[in-house]
Amino acid sequence: MDTEQQLYAAAVDLVKRRYPTGWGGAAAVRLESGDIVTSVAPDTDFDALFVCMELSAFLEAHKRDLKVTHSLCLFREDETASFNILSPCGICQERLRFWGTDVLVAVTNPGKELLFRPLADLQAHHWSGAYR
Repeated sequence: MDTEQQLYAAAVDLVKRRYPTGWGGAAAVRLESGDIVTSVAPDTDFDALFVCMELSAFLEAHKRDLKVTHSLCLFREDETASFNILSPCGICQERLRFWGTDVLVAVTNPGKELLFRPLADLQAHHWSGAYR
């Protein structure tokens, strides 16, 4: 099983354990050490406190002082639904940029394939270009 498939399997496994019924979502990131770290978004009673599913895994990478090499986020509507890949939102793209534009990220696509692209592909016109 390659890295991308391992990430997918780790995220799916976490969703099935953490959210056995109903909606479920999780993230999986690979660190330069080869470790895979998973995370979920914490449940909150106040929407303004919501954070992305990937954040906890990104913070774990920072805690370990290790580069993120791959990132994946997925969800399903309920336990009978198929999983859908979520491209990183703009905030998570900025968080990932800390580790460089070569980080590989899973992206939403019409064929619902497990497809990874370099972060640079998602940020072809990134604002930082104005300062070069």
